Amino acid sequence: MSTSTGTTGTPKAKSAESAELRALQAALGAEHAAVYGYGVVGGKIGQARRADARAAYDAHRARRDELARSVRDLGGTPQAAAAGYALPFAVPDAAAAVRLAAELEERVAGVYSDLVRAGTGERRRSAAEALREAAVRAVRWTGESVAFPGLAERAAAAPSASATPQT
Repeated sequence: MSTSTGTTGTPKAKSAESAELRALQAALGAEHAAVYGYGVVGGKIGQARRADARAAYDAHRARRDELARSVRDLGGTPQAAAAGYALPFAVPDAAAAVRLAAELEERVAGVYSDLVRAGTGERRRSAAEALREAAVRAVRWTGESVAFPGLAERAAAAPSASATPQT
């Protein structure tokens, strides 16, 4: 007989683990999209911001690799990166590259807020740290901040927060 006490093996624990795995996969997908997006940013950004773009690119690659390990730790198969992703707007110049970098960070923050909600223990702490890092990078790109980055209420007013792979 199983109960819904949250101990390993119970329906409640399996549901929580499943939700955490789904949130990890979503964060992994967002990181794949961010890595792709920063490739575009790096190709268009001005020299003055190139180091910022490189640092963000490296941070997203590291988070992507960490998330892939976490997915495997929960018994899942990490979602692979798409060959390409649809950008939210054209990026013809450095100003558009800065806007894209900020958009990438805002989208990543939204996905990490879901992982904070679904995660437990060290994964929750890591997701909160990633959300904070994305919010700080977004502020660095735009010079503006929001009180609670990544919240669904804020995302509802913004364009879609999901990464769209191109096929």
